[in-house]
Amino acid sequence: MKNGRQFATLAVHAGEGPCKVTGALDTPIYQSTTFVSADSNEMAAVYGEEKPGFMYTRYGNPTIHALEEKLAAIEQGEAALATASGMAAISTAILGYVKTGDHVVAARSLYGAAYNFLNKKLPRMGASATFVQSTRVEDFEKAIRPNTRLIYFESPSNPILEILDIAALARLGQSHGIPTMIDNTFASPALQQPIPLGVTVSVHSATKYLCGHGDAMGGAIIGSKDCIYQLNHEILRDFGGVISPFNAWLLLRGIRTLHLRMPAHCANAQKIAEFLAQHPKVERVNYPGLPHHPGHDIAKKQMKAFGAMISFEVKGGYEGGKKVMDGVQIFARAASLGDARSLIVHSASTSHRAVPREQRLAIGITDGLVRLSVGIEAAEDLIADLDQALHN
Repeated sequence: MKNGRQFATLAVHAGEGPCKVTGALDTPIYQSTTFVSADSNEMAAVYGEEKPGFMYTRYGNPTIHALEEKLAAIEQGEAALATASGMAAISTAILGYVKTGDHVVAARSLYGAAYNFLNKKLPRMGASATFVQSTRVEDFEKAIRPNTRLIYFESPSNPILEILDIAALARLGQSHGIPTMIDNTFASPALQQPIPLGVTVSVHSATKYLCGHGDAMGGAIIGSKDCIYQLNHEILRDFGGVISPFNAWLLLRGIRTLHLRMPAHCANAQKIAEFLAQHPKVERVNYPGLPHHPGHDIAKKQMKAFGAMISFEVKGGYEGGKKVMDGVQIFARAASLGDARSLIVHSASTSHRAVPREQRLAIGITDGLVRLSVGIEAAEDLIADLDQALHN
């Protein structure tokens, strides 16, 4: 950890300190688009980055800067960039590496909007992507072309919880001189830190576990100083996906309790996955904490715990899944994840509706697949809620 400090200490303190002007303990919300310079020389020096300072929030803001310092510290990266959303982080990071004529090797199981970006948006820009139909590193290597400029994946993946060997994929990228990028949203930095494992760039939908309260949207990119500098100057500033100071402040607040929330999330998820795995009305359960999960051993090696995301197939297909969706009383029917409250979603009709049905089925996103984002309520109440919904 940075400065020898543990994750919990960094989550609370990194990037922040008492206000030098007022002594305020909490980081102020600098809700201003513009910052004033003392004179024309100072303004020119700040604009030209010859002197530290702020001039316009699209180019930088003290509240956003504090968040970026904290993000880099908790993920053990050199630097970080905060964005307006998770997709702003994903698209900014990918466009920093991929241009016309380039190729991306991507995992098959991805967040629907990320899949859509790689499958539909990149071709409009003259680039292409190949989706690897397995989790095997050797299959990723077979997909590499002379013009491959990026390897992109998630682990655990959305929504079928596939586990990829992060260190092995990082080594593959290094051996071919190709950057690797992981969406680390499902695990969060509290459970998994890909940068020390050799990954080039880690991205997050900070809206999820980093926020933890369902009230702020944002994204995060973590990598080397050079990488973050280029992404900021060449992509983010021009495309404009900048986070607001208020949302940055809410994310700072959320991260301070990340190390407390995640163990509660994970403990609940383990109990629920074990309950669902033996339930007579459940066909299968996707959760890396179950010993029969094909990625269990790898997850055990690279994660501190197995996360709080579960997906499961209800017997009866779509109608069976719909019955559970409509029957729950505590789980909220909502399409996000990482909230302190438990959420339930039907992936095929929401987050992955842009993925062609044939592709969805090949991945394992069946019409009756239900995804849970397990919150921090009492596990017994969550299990009882699912049980009554399954039996009604």
